[in-house]
Amino acid sequence: MKKIPSPNYYVLIFMVFSFVCTSQSSDNKQWKTIDTETSPIARHENSFVTLGENFYLLGGRGIKPISMYSTETTEWTEGAAPPIEIHHFQGVAYNDKIYVIGAMTGKYPYETPLPYMLIYNPEKDKWEDGPEIPEERRRGSCGVVINGDSLYMVSGIVDGHNSTHVPWMDRYDFKTGKWTVLADAPRARDHFQAAIGNGKIYAVGGRNSSYATKQTFELTVEQVDIYDIETNTWSTLEEDGNIPTQRAGTSTVVYDHQLIVIGGESKTQEVAHNQVEALNLNTMTWTKFTPLQRGRHGTQAVVKDGVIYIAAGCGNRGGRPELDSMEKISFKN
Repeated sequence: MKKIPSPNYYVLIFMVFSFVCTSQSSDNKQWKTIDTETSPIARHENSFVTLGENFYLLGGRGIKPISMYSTETTEWTEGAAPPIEIHHFQGVAYNDKIYVIGAMTGKYPYETPLPYMLIYNPEKDKWEDGPEIPEERRRGSCGVVINGDSLYMVSGIVDGHNSTHVPWMDRYDFKTGKWTVLADAPRARDHFQAAIGNGKIYAVGGRNSSYATKQTFELTVEQVDIYDIETNTWSTLEEDGNIPTQRAGTSTVVYDHQLIVIGGESKTQEVAHNQVEALNLNTMTWTKFTPLQRGRHGTQAVVKDGVIYIAAGCGNRGGRPELDSMEKISFKN
């Protein structure tokens, strides 16, 4: 008589099938370290922005010149140093210039937020002071995105790494120069990057830094909060939509209707996270991508022509070692 497989057999087959389906991106796409004759300046808690045919590494602990990568020559060159130390910010590009908003300056753990925007002009290789940030809304380590002629600042922390993390949301109108206070997020978070897709702004990852309670790395945020630009309202995904690997200091990009969270740091391990996880913005389900070649936190990723790039950052939890490498993963057919 033919033996009928037990129910556990079918459960196992289903689990294998599900794993294959959800891992298909990582099977076909791999991160690769880019070898160049020149290298960028090693740094962390920096920004990484694409503008035209170039990538720009800005800021980081200490005062460091800009490192510029040309996608045409595939080499790094050096640009002007900022007039002040800037770190813990998500850089954005607008009208052919790079904006630094919500940066911090000074040393751990009581860093202070910059009271104004800093603007870098790549054409002239010069820095200039930008508009003032309202005194009562200043913070650092926040998420920053551009939508049309509006800039959005999401959450952040007021007093460096100490205790005053905030759920604030603010909009700056480049055309009028006006700041507007918007609806608070459902929860505060810092050490994360915001992203925009499908007319919504996403706050994913990060933590509530608390040097005051000796919990700088522990209080990571698992929930995914979503801001609807049109209605000025927030929502939160159900528990099964939480980020799979809780961590802060992540890099976040949106590509092909997927919000991709890269790297990070947490109390769970000393080495920086190499996990890459993507939230499908249509189904609101998570997929694991192939991991980074080198775990890193405290930097930013960029997307250009179907390729995601990430550079610099820190290789372990905290501030050492600072990295000068760059990796990429291609989604080109």
